[in-house]
Parts: sequence; structure tokens; C-alpha cells
Amino acid sequence: MTDRSPVLVDPLTLSQALLEAYQNISLGKVNDHEIRMSVMTEQFRWHRHPDSDETFLGVDGELIIEFPDGELVVKAGQFVTVPAGTLHRTRPAGERSVNLTFERAGAKTIFAEQDRSHGNGSG
Repeated sequence: MTDRSPVLVDPLTLSQALLEAYQNISLGKVNDHEIRMSVMTEQFRWHRHPDSDETFLGVDGELIIEFPDGELVVKAGQFVTVPAGTLHRTRPAGERSVNLTFERAGAKTIFAEQDRSHGNGSG
């Protein structure tokens, strides 16, 4: 038996209080994974997670996920999983997007600039 009680979370309502150009906050953990909410009005940097897949679930607006060879659009209610090690960057399709991400807690993030500085990236 645990001391934890179920907690209802409303990401869309929470996101309305976030006014910065980019904000990524933890909403909780499920086993060894973390659920994060990302609210963005601008593009995020090229990066990869070598030790974790990353799933994006659209909540509000549209999220564009760019890859070196193309891009895809995640709309509210849709989700996609980016495999571990895949270089990508995200940006809102319009003025603002809200999405949930699911990845291993403590997952490492390597930015494309770091890859180039170590001589092993494309970017």
C-alpha cells in the first residue's frame, strides 16, 4: 500500500498560466518515466536523447517535429514516438503549442552543437 492518492491533472488549464516563450515542466512520474508539459511559442534546438524514446501527445495547437530528412505535424489528440538517438527539433505550427512528452526520467539530452564539438554529429 502506498501513501499516494490519485491526482487529477488538467494540462490545458495549467498551460494557460504559462506565458514564457518556452516552458517545459514536469507533471509527474509513471514508473521509470516522466510526463512533461511543453508550452512553446518558438522553436527548440536540434537535439537527441540517446537513452530514451520520446513520445509527444498534442494537447493544444499544432506541434511540428523536424528531422534532418523531413518533418511531421502533431495535432491535438495525436501522438508520435521519436526513437532513442533520433536527431530532432520542435516548434509550434502557429503562435503556440502545448504538448505532453513521455520519456525515461533523467533521460540525457545531447544538443547538436555538443555532437559537433565532439566530432560525431550531423545537425
